[in-house]
Amino acid sequence: MKAVHRAFSAGFIIAAGLFFLCGVLLVSLAALEMWHAVNPWNLAAMGTRFNLILESIGLLTMSVASLELGQTVMEEEVQRSARIDTSTRMRRFLSRFLIVVVVSLSIECLVAVFQLLHETPELLPHAASIGIAAALLLAAWAAFAWLHPDLPA
Repeated sequence: MKAVHRAFSAGFIIAAGLFFLCGVLLVSLAALEMWHAVNPWNLAAMGTRFNLILESIGLLTMSVASLELGQTVMEEEVQRSARIDTSTRMRRFLSRFLIVVVVSLSIECLVAVFQLLHETPELLPHAASIGIAAALLLAAWAAFAWLHPDLPA
């Protein structure tokens, strides 16, 4: 049984490491996009520069989500304390995961609105659907917490 537990821990460590690596790579790509946007020798139009900045914000959002998920996996699955019961650990993990998802979706919705507003406004309902999804997830999370007050926060 200890061998199986070690194998799962190793898998979680690898997954957390890959989340971290993806986060770092996305930050690097965001910095590169930002450099292309503010590079004074770049003769691109202002709209193109604006889109590059929005793309870098989207990349940074995904990188923060990836880094946060890696941290959550490490803390909750690898470094977990034996004193915490399963329901508390699951609720904490679910809460941290949903925070990352809701914040990421909200930022992506804003970025999409800014991009589509100037380029293709007929696609704005698609961006709105991202915001609606974030709101529904937040409402579902709140309903879960309200309906299960016996679970520790």
